[in-house]
Amino acid sequence: MSFLIGALGIVVVFGVVIFIHEFGHFVVAKRANVKVERFSFGLGPEMVGVQWGETRYCLAWIPLGGEVRMAGETEYEEGDKAPSAPPDPRSFFAQSWQRRIGIVLAGPLMNYLLAFVLFASVAYLWGEPRPSHEPVIGELMEGYPAQQAGLLPGDRIVAVAGAKIARWEDLAGEIHRFPGRPIALEFVRDSETKTVQLTPKADPVTRIGLIGIAPETVYHKVAFFPALRRGAEQIVGWSLFTVHYLGLKIVRREKPDLAGPIGIATVVAKATKAGLKDFLYLIALISVGIGLFNLFPIPMLDGGHAVFFLWEGIFRKPLHRKIMERANAVGLALLLGILLFATYSDIQRLRPEKEPVPADGEAVHAVPRP
Repeated sequence: MSFLIGALGIVVVFGVVIFIHEFGHFVVAKRANVKVERFSFGLGPEMVGVQWGETRYCLAWIPLGGEVRMAGETEYEEGDKAPSAPPDPRSFFAQSWQRRIGIVLAGPLMNYLLAFVLFASVAYLWGEPRPSHEPVIGELMEGYPAQQAGLLPGDRIVAVAGAKIARWEDLAGEIHRFPGRPIALEFVRDSETKTVQLTPKADPVTRIGLIGIAPETVYHKVAFFPALRRGAEQIVGWSLFTVHYLGLKIVRREKPDLAGPIGIATVVAKATKAGLKDFLYLIALISVGIGLFNLFPIPMLDGGHAVFFLWEGIFRKPLHRKIMERANAVGLALLLGILLFATYSDIQRLRPEKEPVPADGEAVHAVPRP
């Protein structure tokens, strides 16, 4: 049963995010009076469909994307020129370069709109998540001393190495003092006080002690308009964080930690079982990721198409056909390379001998995570 719930969650998440993306292209194309021949959820041959007016609405067999096929979108002139306006005034390339940019960017922008609505809704309905200052374990990192010693979420730590604990900051500070040295940790579970012996791991950079625990999350009520502001802050914050992270990895010539289809599916399955709040928040996160990724100026992506059309607007002529073909070939190779690398990273994370690393990179945040 849990497998079916997880599988259904994966279908819903990707279905919603992909549909919203393609719906953005579809709506703006229709508003621009461009003839849309096919609106498909999924790629490949049609599984089931219906003709409504001039558009064929259908489900395709490969649920890894979607398609909005517009009249004249793939037409090229014979010769050396890039696509030019075909005779049909309602075809895609008959539109001005500004309209074409608007159509291709509508997909990513709809992903951002979906993320904004979901982030704001979560903040308004459930409140704003903040780490608790109570010394109560909210999360355990698998393979770390706390989990190996038998501690559980909900355990309240009352003493570390004989020192009384009143706040989470006290708990983190004490544990940080004992890297690689055994300590006695006193905790309360079901009104019963117990003691356990464990040895904090030494952080390889800061040399502080870590046992792999995180505080509980508490939710503070947020009014309607502040919730809208939180929604906007979330999409901006996650986008800037992603760009900064990737830029830092490029500058340092380090491999980025990317999640591929396997990793995303695993996270989605877990969020599905965790509850509606986590599920909606994850849809918002994935929608931000899809929207941002499609804005990158990579050929084959929406951002790459927008760059081609912007070039046409600046230089008053479209790019050479062969240049566009080569650019698309390079873009496709790059996208396939990213997919393969991300999938390889997913498989590496699934290997049992690979030691997990805390999500915060073993760093101390505003609320320390020992």
